[in-house]
Amino acid sequence: MFDFDGIEIDEDLFERTNPIFNTAKMTLFQLAAAGNDDANDVVERLGLTLENTQNSDTVNVDDADLFCNGVVMEVRYFTNGKLAMESGFTEVDLPCGFTPRALEFAKSGKKFVGMDLPATINEFEPVIMSLLEEDQKNLVNFEGVDATNYQSLKSAFDKIEGKVCITTEGLLMYLTDSEMDAMCDNIKRILAEHGGCWITLDPEMSLLYLLIVKAFYGERTREVMWQSKYRIDDKSDVNAVENTITVSVRGNVRENMRDAINYIKSKGFKLERLPYADHVPEFKSLENADPKIAAQIKEGFKRVCIWKITVDESIDVDICDAETESFNADASIDGNRLNLILSGNLDTLSAPKLLANYEKIKKDNAVNSVVIDCSKLEYVSSAGLRVLLIIQNDCDDGVIMKSCNKTVTENLSNHDIMIV
Repeated sequence: MFDFDGIEIDEDLFERTNPIFNTAKMTLFQLAAAGNDDANDVVERLGLTLENTQNSDTVNVDDADLFCNGVVMEVRYFTNGKLAMESGFTEVDLPCGFTPRALEFAKSGKKFVGMDLPATINEFEPVIMSLLEEDQKNLVNFEGVDATNYQSLKSAFDKIEGKVCITTEGLLMYLTDSEMDAMCDNIKRILAEHGGCWITLDPEMSLLYLLIVKAFYGERTREVMWQSKYRIDDKSDVNAVENTITVSVRGNVRENMRDAINYIKSKGFKLERLPYADHVPEFKSLENADPKIAAQIKEGFKRVCIWKITVDESIDVDICDAETESFNADASIDGNRLNLILSGNLDTLSAPKLLANYEKIKKDNAVNSVVIDCSKLEYVSSAGLRVLLIIQNDCDDGVIMKSCNKTVTENLSNHDIMIV
């Protein structure tokens, strides 16, 4: 069995398995550019620049793009924070990214818990704590979690007393349908235990982004939106997906909206759609925009909604079956073949460990192929898939996966990994 405790997981390895967290620095810089002082303080502490946060291998940002994206980020950030503050519950930002919401809540005497990938928390927590007064630090806590891993979430939420307001911002569009199913089930169990609500801007984020970009760019809207997508995909090395819960602006928007609403209800939730126009504060960035553009954006706020989600009390939520086997791996060498037996979930938390151990074994042995027994493997997330593809590309004869369950098989479909 792998000795996980004996392998050091460095920041480079975290980034290779979870490069999506790079977009969190992109959005932080955009928020700072929109005039947020707290965001600017964090940017300075992290040493971020326009070049290393906004430009990608294929697309460079200009001042107009940065300003437009700053408006989007300010709308997202302040509206989410405002609703969370008004809830009166402990704010749990999932994922917290690198945004300075912890500073805002602590200065207001409110409790804040930031949850994100371990790589993000390891880098971000010291910065936030360095910007807080001593009497504010006890109001802020950070936890490294995987939103698709119930045990990691439960362990973090068990430290919180009372009702919670879970906010998600800029996450759902990166989840596959199976990851979305897992996250929704996990949040439902958490809310059933703690009480409270889940507030997310993500389902209608494409609609919000479209109306803001269209106000600024008119006929160039399609071109600008594709450039932004290329830039984000380059930074994250992960393509945003069109899953069931995110309302696509392509095709029939009304039908896409209906499917998204039906999906969240099918997961055992009640949904309240809150128009932006009823909840947005005055934004600094719009003060510097053309008055006609600002008026058009504010009018558009009437047509786009924030989702406030609660557990449907008429449905029993059974958390007894939520236990999952901890991830483990047995390894043996047979000539030039590495044999692995994986069990539990191969996700954001376990994938870096698997890659670190594979590279240690490869350093000490000639490995041309990898055969993986998946009979005890319950789930593979996008981070787990990324590690499997790294291993696949590193071996002359590739990876063979045996005895996969239906969920694992579906998650690996359309990728160049042999399943037998």
